[in-house]
Amino acid sequence: GSQKPILSICTGFSKTGKILFLMKSKKRSKALRVFFSLVFVAVIVIGYFAFRWYAHSGKRTVNLLVFLKNPEKHKDWKVVAKTRCGDAPFLFPTDGYIGYLWGDTFRLGHVHQGIDIFAGTEAGVTPVYAAYDGYLTRLPTWKSSLIIRIPHDPLGMHGQLWTYYTHLADSDGNPLIVDAFPPGSTDVFVEAGTLLGYQGNYSGVAGKPVGVHLHFSIVLSEADGSFRNELLIRNTLDPSPYFGLNLNANRNPKSVPLCENE
Repeated sequence: GSQKPILSICTGFSKTGKILFLMKSKKRSKALRVFFSLVFVAVIVIGYFAFRWYAHSGKRTVNLLVFLKNPEKHKDWKVVAKTRCGDAPFLFPTDGYIGYLWGDTFRLGHVHQGIDIFAGTEAGVTPVYAAYDGYLTRLPTWKSSLIIRIPHDPLGMHGQLWTYYTHLADSDGNPLIVDAFPPGSTDVFVEAGTLLGYQGNYSGVAGKPVGVHLHFSIVLSEADGSFRNELLIRNTLDPSPYFGLNLNANRNPKSVPLCENE
């Protein structure tokens, strides 16, 4: 008779153990389902952005590498400095292949806010010119950048505009800007076609160069007339209508940007 309580207790423990085991198994199964669901969603998201990158910047990156390997073989991919497409208001500011466009994506959360023109030469060789008449400023801390104020939008859409030029320094940050525009220059009038400097490869960090090119963007004005932060695409304009050329990555995923008659 004394064994029955012991058996009941053991049976109770056994049932409780089974219940706990089943509960833990269900929790593990639920956790695994949640984990694999998250992995699946992550794969879809990564795949989407990878496809979007290749469809836009990826294809252009392949073309750019082909161009840089042998620029002489692909002269027909280049725009020519101080020329324009038809009656477009802006001159091309330098020679080279327009490798990246406004709206290209290079990494998650970053959208290209201008165009990049690659000459396929060493730093300090290929000249850069003003694309339009305006008033040049170079902040005291700027090693490789200039910005030119255009009082009236030549297309009559946005009032005052600014055109921004950067990477005009070598890999160590030594400026390749002409002496006429030293740091601290403010509102100096320049005509379209004025020599500003030379294509460089300064990334903003000495000894960590980018490819030799000019980055050019069109920047909107603040209410007080100063220029907005050029790093944010919402503060810049699609340059396509100003150059008479399709320079919008969303509308031009593959073709080499050239004037129609070329």
